[in-house]
Amino acid sequence: MERSRKQAEAVVLRGGMLLRHLVLTVDNMNPNVKRVEYAVRGPIVQRALQIEKELKEGVKKPFSEVIKANIGDAHAMGQKPITFLRQVLALCAYPELLEDNKFPEDAKNRARRILGACGGHSIGAYSASQGIECIRQDVSQYIERRDGGIPSNPDNIYLSTGASDAIVTMLKLLVCGEGRDRTGVMISIPQYPLYSAALADLGAIQISYYLDEDKCWSLDIAELKRALNAAREHCNPRVLCIINPGNPTGQVQSRQCIEDVIRFAKEEHLFLMADEVYQDNVYAEGCKFHSFKKVLFEMGPEYSSTVEMASFHSTSKCYMGECGFRGGYMEVINMDPEVKAQLTKLVSVRLCPPVPGQALLDLVVNPPQPDEPSYTSFMKERTAVLSALAEKARLTEQTFNTVPGITCNPVQGAMYTFPRITIPQKAIDKAKGLGQVPDMYYCMRLLEEEGICLVPGSGFGQREGTFHFRMTILPPTEKLKVVLQKISNFHLRFTKEFS
Repeated sequence: MERSRKQAEAVVLRGGMLLRHLVLTVDNMNPNVKRVEYAVRGPIVQRALQIEKELKEGVKKPFSEVIKANIGDAHAMGQKPITFLRQVLALCAYPELLEDNKFPEDAKNRARRILGACGGHSIGAYSASQGIECIRQDVSQYIERRDGGIPSNPDNIYLSTGASDAIVTMLKLLVCGEGRDRTGVMISIPQYPLYSAALADLGAIQISYYLDEDKCWSLDIAELKRALNAAREHCNPRVLCIINPGNPTGQVQSRQCIEDVIRFAKEEHLFLMADEVYQDNVYAEGCKFHSFKKVLFEMGPEYSSTVEMASFHSTSKCYMGECGFRGGYMEVINMDPEVKAQLTKLVSVRLCPPVPGQALLDLVVNPPQPDEPSYTSFMKERTAVLSALAEKARLTEQTFNTVPGITCNPVQGAMYTFPRITIPQKAIDKAKGLGQVPDMYYCMRLLEEEGICLVPGSGFGQREGTFHFRMTILPPTEKLKVVLQKISNFHLRFTKEFS
């Protein structure tokens, strides 16, 4: 009798299901998954989606639309696709269009070449796991042109489902050990949450090094050494991750800084991961993108033949903004051949990256040339996108720096700003009383009152006692002006309320 009573008490309803009969529950699932957090699509974004639904249902709000400035999704923000890219993709998806005289010959030639490399001449077929060979050759040639002739081997190129897929794959290879021997991975703070989420999922140890906000979010070697030495007390640091240009902070590293990082990696025997997906997004005067590979090889064989590195690029950012096609690549340098064989085996498990994404990547690394019919229009569209982003970067910095309590570093590159905000103590206390981090409370209030969706700085990491938010600069200029004005007005109102 007593036993059956206890059994009855053990039956708990969750979502209409009896937990006693479930094999998988939140209590016995993989604990690493529960530790994963991804602020870019976190609680504020979920609330933004609810508000959008409420607006459609006729619920009255102080605004008519939700503006999602939380994520670097260019086309969702209104950026027009590049014509040539879409023409070739259309031809690849529906080859009958090759007979249509509305399409330029260079677009048709690209499509024929890509289709000729696909099984059954269809982008619906699987490709080789490492990616279509001729596309890997084109990526390799692109890297050589970018880096002033430094050789690139197509066998070292791995096409991927966006850069994120390749980054996680690389981390899987690197993470091992138990206890104090567990792999430690150095990531910048503020960071792109992919890294902390992947490390949590893999059970690796996150080693945080802080960027210097007072020096335009620069990277300081002394801070790298501090973080590394502290971490050696409890783990085995093996990896150093760099994002250049920076996300969420928008800084562009100088060549000298990159040299210093490479020397540090060599001295401390660290594997370098260079996330370079924003390499075309450089706006500030005096700033220039330098690839880690180029600098590595220009430092001479002492470094170029010894430092192990993987670098990453994507079709989702730069002038393309083709996030949904999930195209990307990774180039590995100085990788042990036996490890490389394991990497090839690992990527074969997921069969292949999306073939339309591979096709798109081919067009990014092999764009129209000056003697081809699409060149002029392609360059006009490309330049217009990047010029508009540069203008919006300046506008964002200038506007925020006129608002008392908001401090914004120059947006040197990428497509985000990460301004520092002053939150009054009374607001901090109110947030804590509600069980919220102060900048989460700030951003949630902004969403509810102005319809602007941002990501709180706490989702990216920040120094204790400081508060920030990340905002993309992608909205069209006129809409961006509205966003900046709304945020400015809200900040003044919020500050006054809690002063």
